[in-house]
Amino acid sequence: MPDARRRRGAEAEALAAAYLKRKGYQILARNYRCRYGEIDLIAIDQGTLVFVEVRAKSSLHFGTPQESVGYKKQQKLREVARYYLANEWRRGSPCRFDVVAVQFDRESGEMKDLEHIENAF
Repeated sequence: MPDARRRRGAEAEALAAAYLKRKGYQILARNYRCRYGEIDLIAIDQGTLVFVEVRAKSSLHFGTPQESVGYKKQQKLREVARYYLANEWRRGSPCRFDVVAVQFDRESGEMKDLEHIENAF
């Protein structure tokens, strides 16, 4: 089961990256890791540095993918972003946090919906 979830997460991240590229984003990093955690995608959108959390679900029984980015997750993402800004990004540019929520069909495994929330938190 963890392998299936990992594959689904990787698929969702690939779909999100392709979607953002079509919108004109430049993807700088995928699965950026540091001692504070991980950020799925880091991109540039018209001069703004964007930290992107990708969430995927195939069932809405416990809420939408968007709802799964709660306060604790947001705090963790902020810590990773602070680390990235201090150690990897030495330019002064605005930044924001986006969420890409991907819903898969439980039966077919195909993508049902993709929602991009800019400046999510």
